[in-house]
Amino acid sequence: GDRFLAVAAKARKAPMPGLVLQALRRDDDAPARVGFTVTKKVGNSVVRNRARRRLKEALRVVERETPLVGVDLVLIGRDGTGRRAFSDLVEDLRRALGKAGALT
Repeated sequence: GDRFLAVAAKARKAPMPGLVLQALRRDDDAPARVGFTVTKKVGNSVVRNRARRRLKEALRVVERETPLVGVDLVLIGRDGTGRRAFSDLVEDLRRALGKAGALT
């Protein structure tokens, strides 16, 4: 919806080998709202679904250690999302969150 577009327009972008993160701080401490985008450039629907699943799983891993609050996030799949070692993908996400100022 609108919020998705607001995130894309104003967000801080953090490109990593396994994903691109867009993060927009809100002025509240409600849980993070997260969207996932994997375009056809990344591959067919099987490849895209795998990439999306891996992004969701990486986010779950990170959120277990670091609750994400007061931020809207969009995780964007890249060519490497499906192939990257999962531990590297998690590390990409951690670094991206730090870089985009999404960690309180």
